[in-house]
Parts: sequence; C-alpha cells; structure tokens
Amino acid sequence: MSRPEIGVDVENSVEIVEVGPRDGLQSEPEQLSTETKVQFIERAVAAGIRRVEVASFVHPKRVPQMADAEAILEALPRNESVSYIGLIMNQKGFERAAAARVDEVGFVVVASDSFNRRNQGVGTAESLAVWRDIAAAAREAGIRAVATIGAAFGCPFEGEVAEQRVVDIAGELADSGPGEIGMADSIGVGVPAQVNSLVAKVRKALPGVPVRCHFHNTRNTGLANAYAAVQAGVASLDASIGGIGGCPFAPAATGNIPTEDLLYMLDRSGIETGVSIERTIEASRWLAEQLGRAVPAMLPKAGVFPAGPPAA
Repeated sequence: MSRPEIGVDVENSVEIVEVGPRDGLQSEPEQLSTETKVQFIERAVAAGIRRVEVASFVHPKRVPQMADAEAILEALPRNESVSYIGLIMNQKGFERAAAARVDEVGFVVVASDSFNRRNQGVGTAESLAVWRDIAAAAREAGIRAVATIGAAFGCPFEGEVAEQRVVDIAGELADSGPGEIGMADSIGVGVPAQVNSLVAKVRKALPGVPVRCHFHNTRNTGLANAYAAVQAGVASLDASIGGIGGCPFAPAATGNIPTEDLLYMLDRSGIETGVSIERTIEASRWLAEQLGRAVPAMLPKAGVFPAGPPAA
C-alpha cells in the first residue's frame, strides 16, 4: 500500500501529527470505548489530518487506556492517504504493532537514564540498542519506523538536559535510518529560545533527516515553542485535539498543545497545514461530550477570528 509523502520540509507549511487518540487518551482518567476511539480518529482524518498516532502497544497493566490497541486497528477503515502510527517500547510491542498492520511504528528513547528507566525499564543505552533491532525489523517488514527523543528539553528527575546529549542521541538514532527524528518536551519545561537552538543543532548535525517536535503545555509555553520550532525548520508538529493528555510516568506533565489552537496560530501566520480548523473544533467539542467535561483547548470556547460560516 502506498503511503503519503511524510515529513517534507516545505517553506510556509508544516505537517500536523494528531496524537490525541494515543498520547491524549492514555493519561486521561476516562476509558473510552473502542468504538468511540475509532470515531475520534475518523473525525481527525475528516478534518484533514494525514498521520494519526492511534494506539500504543504496551502492557495493559502499565497503560490500561491502551489495552484495546489491536481492536482499534482492526476497526479502523484503511485509507491510502492516511498513516496510522503505533507507539512501541520494545520488540514485543513491535511484533504486536506489525501484526495489527500499523503503517508506522514510533519508538521513544528518553534523553535521561532516570526517566528512561521509569518509562521503559532500562537505561538510554539499552533503548538505543533495542531501537537498532526494531529499525532493522521494520525495514524488513516494510513498516516505516520513526524515533523520538523524550525529555529532550528537560527531565523531571535529573533536571537540565545538555543539548549535546540530545544531538548525540539523535545521531545514534539516525544511524539506523529512521523516517524522521522527533524531540519531545515530555514535561513542558522548554522555552522558544531553547527550542530554536536545539532544533538548529540537530538539523545541522543531521542534514536531510526530517525533524518533528512534540510539546506539552505544562507551563503555558507549548504554542510559543511550536512556533519557534517552525521558524527553526521542523517538518512536523505533534498536537492533540482538545489539548488532552500528558505523560503517565512524569509528575505533573499536563496536556499536549491543542491541535485547534495550533492550527489557528499557524493559519493566521500564513503557514499551511491542510487541516480544517472548523472541523477540528467540531471534533474537540464532540470529544468533550464523550469525556463529560471541558477540554483545555481555547478555540472551542473562543472560536476563530474572523468568524466564518460553519463547515459544510
């Protein structure tokens, strides 16, 4: 099956990767039904999203909200223009994801040993070794493999993370030919100047490798960081409809940047995404109904400016 061209760095455009169905829901107290999760993903796709992180293939005792990963993939309609991403942590997770017919696998290596052990049960070096094996297996299976460096902008257990350590880890990941390399502010401590600097260093060290960024809004800098990342030349940005989510293994790591709020900022700044703000707002309001409470995003409350006709 052919897949869309992904992670292309084009002037005045950026790709949006929707992570609400995985990174969003995994940290929420509510456990939505498989049917509702599938509807969530379908609404994101209807809004124009072309890459969706749909589930994680981890032990259900650690992340019970993701226990139905296989059922979600089984129920999702297949669309050649859409890529479904499954998060994995180890070889067993890869085998499950491959059997479920994901289009991409996403692997995380945390920049600090302490956080990596909390998240994956091993140190950073051990996760890098696992990544090399998974990247090889993914190539053999014809599955796109992407890698993300977690806690790239700061660690809840070790504090500041040196930029050079992140650049070095990115280099080791790149040796195995990932489709892209992501950098995640897993606990929302980064600021725009830091984002600009780190993205620039990674891009300089790895010319030709698409870079993606993932921000949390814990300290209300997520959207500013996203704009700094775009200015620094990232190809893709992660976001979560409604701004739901966090990290179950990091203290006080509140939600992802809201997809609809990000779209508003980018659209008004003349940066193309191919995603409908109006349909994303509709999906966010629908999600709030399913959760039974308001979501953190601002656009469902404030609306777009200037106000336009409702989506057809």
